[in-house]
Amino acid sequence: MRPSTSTIGTTSTRKSAWSATEAIKDLILAEGLRPGDPMPTETSLCERLGISRSSVREAIRTLASLDIIEVRHGHGTFVGGLSLAPLVNGLIFRARSDADQDLRTLREVLEVRIALDLAMADRLVAEYTGTQDDDLAALVDAMTAKAAQGELFIDEDRAFHQLLLEKVDNTLISELVGAFWTIHTDLQPHLGVAPGADIVETARAHGQMLEAVQAGDVGSYREAVLAHYRPLQRAVERTLSEGYRSAAQVGTEGTAHT
Repeated sequence: MRPSTSTIGTTSTRKSAWSATEAIKDLILAEGLRPGDPMPTETSLCERLGISRSSVREAIRTLASLDIIEVRHGHGTFVGGLSLAPLVNGLIFRARSDADQDLRTLREVLEVRIALDLAMADRLVAEYTGTQDDDLAALVDAMTAKAAQGELFIDEDRAFHQLLLEKVDNTLISELVGAFWTIHTDLQPHLGVAPGADIVETARAHGQMLEAVQAGDVGSYREAVLAHYRPLQRAVERTLSEGYRSAAQVGTEGTAHT
């Protein structure tokens, strides 16, 4: 069966937009443009790349969604931040889609967070052994105080993990940790976590992580990391268990009514 004219046209348009997207990416690399640098104008891109204005516009929309290009209305088009924002947004949407089922994405995000923190143990100990970081200590104190009052400490938690990794010269690790922290925090309401003993345990674990790296104790740091995530793992398992019980109850009620 021969494809319809409209189908051929749509396919051709998609290929043209995709080619334009790749051409603009190649231009950014060839020109050595960095985040924040201005991009050539739309007219210039059409002339230099030999592509239509509509293809350029579609490509720019695609690249903007990937944070490769940033469109500042009234100012022009610039190279984007090249951040992990598209990854974060995609995973948050994916995780929300299964939040009422098996929390698979959330559980996997948690596993990745643990793996990243454990993987940095040797590097962190090498950087912090014999030092004293007053800023990190202050964050631990703030978390501990809030936990004692039954308050969550989301801002302090994020700041702690970001600051802890600052001495490690690995931007990607820092960005990944921040990205997965954001995903997990966005999804945490689905767990129904209420302030209580769990947050006291979590606050204490942050302090143990700091003490361990400053003491040069890799093993204790890893134990503290696992202690830090244990309340979150319990919350996930509790949510799953309650979900399955609710589903079983609905099934039983449905059977009773038939």
